[in-house]
Amino acid sequence: MCDTIVALPSATRHGGVLFGKNSDRERNEAQGLEWHAAATHARGTMLRCTDVEIPQVPHTHGVLLSRPFWMWGAEMGVNQHGVVIGNEALHAPRPASLAPGLRGMDLLRLALERGASAAEAVDVIVTLLERHGQGGNCGYLTQRAYHNGFIVADAREAFVLETVARDWVVQRASGVRTISNAYSIGAAFDRASAGLAACAPDGTARSLTDLQQDAIGQGRSRCARSTALLRAVAGRVEVADMMAVLRDHGDDPAWDPQHATGRTICMHAGDAGRTGQTVAALVSDLQAGVHWVTGTAAPCLSVFKPVLLDAPLPPFGPAPSDRCDDGTLWWRHERRHRAMLAAFPACLDAIRSERDALEASFRDRVCAVLRGGATAARGAVVAACWAEAEAAERRWAAQTARFGAPVQPGYRDAWGEMNRLAGMG
Repeated sequence: MCDTIVALPSATRHGGVLFGKNSDRERNEAQGLEWHAAATHARGTMLRCTDVEIPQVPHTHGVLLSRPFWMWGAEMGVNQHGVVIGNEALHAPRPASLAPGLRGMDLLRLALERGASAAEAVDVIVTLLERHGQGGNCGYLTQRAYHNGFIVADAREAFVLETVARDWVVQRASGVRTISNAYSIGAAFDRASAGLAACAPDGTARSLTDLQQDAIGQGRSRCARSTALLRAVAGRVEVADMMAVLRDHGDDPAWDPQHATGRTICMHAGDAGRTGQTVAALVSDLQAGVHWVTGTAAPCLSVFKPVLLDAPLPPFGPAPSDRCDDGTLWWRHERRHRAMLAAFPACLDAIRSERDALEASFRDRVCAVLRGGATAARGAVVAACWAEAEAAERRWAAQTARFGAPVQPGYRDAWGEMNRLAGMG
């Protein structure tokens, strides 16, 4: 389960493109942030993706990735040219293949490495899809296969790309556009593969949605919710609005994950039947060239911190795995996150105001340094923001440790098993 959102210049306060994405995966499936520099490659080089090898290209762009620890591909990322992509699992009546192939995450990373614009990146994906297909187990503890959808954006424009097997359809985005785990492109598309019409009951991608799967993941309702939230501020959408959408739990101010039965944009795992959670989140201001990342799960309990591609990345510790390691950013936060789950509404209420004020101060400071700061000054501001976020999260963990509430047995047991598997003492 994931949600990806974009606001085009006509919808934003400052006339730029804003992009956002929640990556929802299994609760111990840590996701690391990493930078891969641009590189040149010898003729005839082969590239090993998660499962399969394909020919490498002569030059690859520098990419910032948010990558599940066990796969080559990424859930979301941005390249040195300001192309940003997020992907979504899509389910059609035609089953996706579990046979080894290019996963949607592999296609995303390949498009970032090879596309210097959003349009180029779309072409990379559809060309590779037609040549190599897509497939493979995309689950971590649970075996899963799915088709893929994407939002691909740069500082000028954005596209929605939805696929089924080797077929695809592309629609240029306008205003605000969101996608989730359901096909969304109707008759108003810009181009499609020759075989797309034969796959869909009415010739459109929207009719491909597997309604049984949608009843579980509620992709259509989450997409409708994110669209409504952005349309409510259309014409004045800012970075803070994108963050708010990615943190949305619906209209209930006392929402609590242990009692929830549906799926929300900010996804939280529950009992054994609700295994997924938002494990990382990204908001990109493509006009300013600033990327706001949590680098951690549960964006509602996390701080969005700045990344500038021309400034050094802050230290994140060792690359995370599925074993708890407090030396890593992801697991350090995850220990705090899980400690807050027994009294989630009270913990969220306790930190919300300071969290929002801290992020507002980060945005002001980054904006100021972008107006005239040298590279060293930009790096210093980024480092200071990350250090302050870490200090705030330590303080919040101590502050909320006194909170407590009864925990439902199924919820407690499901989390207890995941903690045991992670070696979390």
